Amino acid sequence: MAETNTQPLKIFNTLTRKKELFEPIAAPYVGMYVCGPTVYNNAHLGNIRTFMSFDILYRYLQHIGYKVRYVRNITDVGHLVGDGDVGEDKIGRMAKLEKLEPMEIVQRYTNDFHEVTALFNLLPPSIEPTATGHLIEQIEAVTALIEKGLAYESNGSVYFDITKYNEGGQDYGKLSGRILEDLLNETRELDGQSEKRNPLDFALWKKASPEHIMQWDSPWSRGFPGWHLECTCMSTKYLGKQFDIHGGGMDLKFPHHECEIAQAKGLTGQDPVRYWMHTNMLTVNGQKMSKSLNNSFLPAELVAGSHPLLDQPYSPMTVRFFMMQSQYRSTLDFSNDALKAATKGYKRLANGMRTARMLAYNADEAIALDEKKIADIEKTIAGFYSAMNDDLNTSVAIGHLFNLLKYVNMLGLGQLNAAALGEATFQDLIAHFTIFSENILGLKEEKSEGDAVLEGMLNLYREYKLVRNYEKVDEIRAYFKKQGLVIRDTKEKIDWAYEE
Repeated sequence: MAETNTQPLKIFNTLTRKKELFEPIAAPYVGMYVCGPTVYNNAHLGNIRTFMSFDILYRYLQHIGYKVRYVRNITDVGHLVGDGDVGEDKIGRMAKLEKLEPMEIVQRYTNDFHEVTALFNLLPPSIEPTATGHLIEQIEAVTALIEKGLAYESNGSVYFDITKYNEGGQDYGKLSGRILEDLLNETRELDGQSEKRNPLDFALWKKASPEHIMQWDSPWSRGFPGWHLECTCMSTKYLGKQFDIHGGGMDLKFPHHECEIAQAKGLTGQDPVRYWMHTNMLTVNGQKMSKSLNNSFLPAELVAGSHPLLDQPYSPMTVRFFMMQSQYRSTLDFSNDALKAATKGYKRLANGMRTARMLAYNADEAIALDEKKIADIEKTIAGFYSAMNDDLNTSVAIGHLFNLLKYVNMLGLGQLNAAALGEATFQDLIAHFTIFSENILGLKEEKSEGDAVLEGMLNLYREYKLVRNYEKVDEIRAYFKKQGLVIRDTKEKIDWAYEE
């Protein structure tokens, strides 16, 4: 396969607010950490968009030659309702409501998360650690921060001292662009934070109330770790004191990722991450996706078409294709019109993937090379890489993929002879189209009940063709045409395809 990826990869770094050349700390090895789900409820579409974006990054980094260790955690304790330092643990609260053990809740929704990620063809991470599996590391980190004077114990709980941290020349708020003085003014009058020296200080360890279900022994009290601490401990344990990429949704920038930086830098004296990456939010018909607006739907509802806002079901690969039509840092708006258009687009690509697997090169010296088409194919392949190297611009990359699809379909329908491209360009076209669509964008062919019917009809077509029953052959062709399909009938193979 010809080398057509000559441009360097650039990534938008939230920390510096600009695109930067991607230069791993220890190339060709790359360490990537992505904040995983809190497993107290079903995975929602915002989760899926974030994890899908980093799935594509994971796939692409491997494709261009990097050896990636991808760590994505499971939060199974410590994430309080409201994302702050007061209230119930989200998992403990759900356990009470469901009258189940907390670990039953954890297992149920961890299983759901894995099923959903498999449904959308997300690759599993290299390591998937849990917060409860790393309590020792978290207690050790709290102890170290107290010894360094960056944390203090108060009534059995331990808090990170933001003021002390910033006195040491640090800059709490630099990731999210918040100014410490402004944050202090905004939070000064908040209630329920009397244990803290400063309202911005965040919990490293919380003393558990008697009714709190999930609690463990520690040097300070019987309690549980703070939500922010787990990611610092697990990311640095498996990726080192400094690693390449940390990702998550934009809602995690503050306070979660801001706190991660403070904890890690407090422990090691080093900035933990070289590139911070954040995905943007989802909207529905132009409005923010929210349960209160009744416009929030789960992946299962999307696939089943069971939500009142949905006109029809949409297959997992249709949804994956739809999400990739917008670059990960852009807002993504769900609407039936957009999803229906994505359905057509995905089916065209799926048909192209099937066609590409059938095609074979046949040399024919009587056919002259079409230099214009050869140049266009080479330019299109390079364009796909250029888009992906520009901060994973899948929106532009898909446009180049459809240009390659045009040539695949022309070959499949006999409108272009492979010999006009030459063997090298033909092989490059098929290989890159397959790699781009399946390996990098993670699309795969789906077969519905309707497809099974069409496959059966196609088998009948083959039988009637064999016995020269052309009346039946014409009937089946007409049936396919009503479905918006054509039958490709060549010397090598008989197959059906979605029309352009």
